Amino acid sequence: MSIEWTEIHKRLAAARTALDRGTAPSPDETRNILKARAQALAREPAPREAAGESIEILEFRLAYETYGIESSFVREVCPLTDFTPVPCAPPFVLGIVNVRGEILSVIDIKKFFDLPEKGLTDLNKVIILYDDKMEVSILADVILGVRLVPKGEIQPSLPTLTGIREEYLKGVTADRMVILDAGKLLADRKIVVHEQVKT
Repeated sequence: MSIEWTEIHKRLAAARTALDRGTAPSPDETRNILKARAQALAREPAPREAAGESIEILEFRLAYETYGIESSFVREVCPLTDFTPVPCAPPFVLGIVNVRGEILSVIDIKKFFDLPEKGLTDLNKVIILYDDKMEVSILADVILGVRLVPKGEIQPSLPTLTGIREEYLKGVTADRMVILDAGKLLADRKIVVHEQVKT
């Protein structure tokens, strides 16, 4: 079978011409492309969420409700293995714990907030909160994890949350996570029993 080289060369030349025409736009097309690019560049960029517009929250369960607290106030989370009751302390002070030689009060915020009581379980954790002046720990039933919450999604507290409970709330998310105000908790001296063990 003989190959028609002349026909093949003609087809290749035609294909090359079609490709050249396809890749090189006409002067009108060039003007339109440049105009569209100029308009795209002139548009203001869509506002990006600034780094400070979200807060990192440690999420935990407490008496069948989901709570959160800013992770910047969380020093660490420990299992509640042992605690010592404190005589004459307010009912919401569960007791004190020794964390590597440091004595911290454990606040049962279920009692502090008048939430339904639930017995201690093996899953109970202690969340140690701190700032530059104070350290205190709060009790949690289960630690759920850490997540970023956009500040715009935090709503004012619910009308059902009143009194002392509302005073210590930062707000509520759409999925009903109640965010506690760690700064206010740490600033309230009446909930703290804090001593240092001399070694």
